[in-house]
Amino acid sequence: MNLIFLGAPGAGKGTQAEVVCKELNIPAISTGNMLREAVKNGTKAGLAAKEFMDRGDLVPDEVVIGILKDRIAEDDAKNGFILDGFPRTVAQAEALEKMGVNIDKVIEIHVADEAITARMSGRRVCEGCGNSYHIEYKPTKVEGICDACGAKVVQRIDDKPETVISRLKTYHEKTAPLKDFYAAKGKLVTVEGQDEIAETSKLTLAAIKG
Repeated sequence: MNLIFLGAPGAGKGTQAEVVCKELNIPAISTGNMLREAVKNGTKAGLAAKEFMDRGDLVPDEVVIGILKDRIAEDDAKNGFILDGFPRTVAQAEALEKMGVNIDKVIEIHVADEAITARMSGRRVCEGCGNSYHIEYKPTKVEGICDACGAKVVQRIDDKPETVISRLKTYHEKTAPLKDFYAAKGKLVTVEGQDEIAETSKLTLAAIKG
């Protein structure tokens, strides 16, 4: 089964993609990892992408999809794959279709913006060992100090409320229209994200198998 996972930043689509990847034994393909791997392997499409990346330019859709077609032709994807992070726009989805990449279902992990902002802005990371915490769901025993190594625990710039709100705005403007695009084709299934990751995973697997 060929799947696309959609979801706003912080909705947990990456985690769900990993769960489904293990359950169905199909690869979860992240655009960034895929590009880096193609460049490292020196494929024709990878070398084309490298030229743009070295200049600091965005890699054009047709080059990304060319790399994607090479990736999904590999043995581990013969029974299907999960795309996480691509397409991001309707134009990319249309380009995907034109290149003959068939998608069976599009799974949207939906979490309200308010809940995402609270979830992400409450995250804290240890400067020493990198352990993750949350001021509400997983607080440190001593405020601001890592339980594991005693180093300072800080809020990353990406997790500051203003950054989260800005990223959500971009998602709604550029990526959310994909929901209408795939809904019109009868491929969109929306899963309501739950407080417990395991509960969301149950709903996600049911949506895929249903």
